[in-house]
Amino acid sequence: MNDASATTTHIVRARGLTKRYGAAVALDHVDFDIAAGRIVGLIGPNGAGKTTALKAILGLTEFEGELSVLGLDPRTQRTELMQQVCFIADVAVLPRWLRVSEAVDFVAGIHPRFSRDKCQAFLARTKLKPAMRVRELSKGMIVQLHLALVMAIDARLLVLDEPTLGLDILYRKEFYQSLLNDYFDEEKTILVTTHQVEEIEHILTDLIFIKDGKLIVNASMDEIGERYAEVMVAPEKVEAARALKPLNERGIFGKSVFLFDGVPQAQLAQLGELHKPSVADLFVATMKGTYA
Repeated sequence: MNDASATTTHIVRARGLTKRYGAAVALDHVDFDIAAGRIVGLIGPNGAGKTTALKAILGLTEFEGELSVLGLDPRTQRTELMQQVCFIADVAVLPRWLRVSEAVDFVAGIHPRFSRDKCQAFLARTKLKPAMRVRELSKGMIVQLHLALVMAIDARLLVLDEPTLGLDILYRKEFYQSLLNDYFDEEKTILVTTHQVEEIEHILTDLIFIKDGKLIVNASMDEIGERYAEVMVAPEKVEAARALKPLNERGIFGKSVFLFDGVPQAQLAQLGELHKPSVADLFVATMKGTYA
């Protein structure tokens, strides 16, 4: 693929992306593409390299290898890049003294693609008032404020780093549902990292697992469904299942559940009942030993 077509097709394109901190390797010759109009989950344990990958994409750290974001080099064209990118980390954290109106003024002052009219229209659907301070707001209202600010930015790439950390499950669901229904379209691309993988599974189009600086899963959700399968196996067929080298084995209700990668489903169907594994189950299976 030539450079001209790569810039139009791929929002992010990395080749041999590497980052070292002294002797430690945070990213180890990583290759990946993120296409336009996708919602990509970048999942990994602490220290796996996902935050370093985000920093590289946002032009916040030096790196080795090639990295193009919106056709730009984050190292040398960061100012231009950030006019088309919105970055949000942890929606639960806003200065407690900040007024709603001051938050709107601040974002309007720093982001060229912010629409004050769009923001005010979203706020009008809430109980938020301009003079309210963050310390007076419930967690749900803080989420609404953050959503109003984010959705008023017409960014081509939205980067969310653990956005719902510390929020109750209802507010986490509200955040992602609003993002999907009121913000996302085929012109936008969302890259999100989170530990609550089961909550974003239904909105993702693509999944990247990162472990020890390497990508161990990098596929669309459709490919995940075709490639991975869980089988609930009766005791008399356990040894036959183990012979097929499963990724993982766990017990439930007196039966063994095996997770397989790339084994033909017709072959697995002879062992027992087939299921599509959840992202959480796939994460646990591929991260074995990481949390030891």
